[in-house]
Amino acid sequence: MEIYRTEGTPKTPTIIFDPDKGTMEIKGRSIPEDSIGFYKKLMDMLDDYTQTCKIPVQVDVMLEYFNTASSVCVLEILKRFETIHQRGGKVIINWHYEEDDDYMRETGDDFQTLLNIPINLKVIEV
Repeated sequence: MEIYRTEGTPKTPTIIFDPDKGTMEIKGRSIPEDSIGFYKKLMDMLDDYTQTCKIPVQVDVMLEYFNTASSVCVLEILKRFETIHQRGGKVIINWHYEEDDDYMRETGDDFQTLLNIPINLKVIEV
């Protein structure tokens, strides 16, 4: 499986998913006009990946802001990793937020209650 990479813009995050290394990073702002369209290719790739993943996975989410439509997509992405976890695979999800960003911290907390997988809430050192 090849690396999925999209460079960030003022409205979309940088996403790097390396299936061979088991790493994913989502970083930046996510306010695209069509969130579902923006994340669709990645979610399709993850659907295939979750069926065959045999290695530990680490996901780092470092979003400074995202709209409601993007939050639904990010939750759907994390649910795909939850599937790996439920099958006994090792998955680490790190939710990074700035110390004074209550919105992003609370969103990480909310996602943790919605998923059956631990989410590490990590303050970004500035």
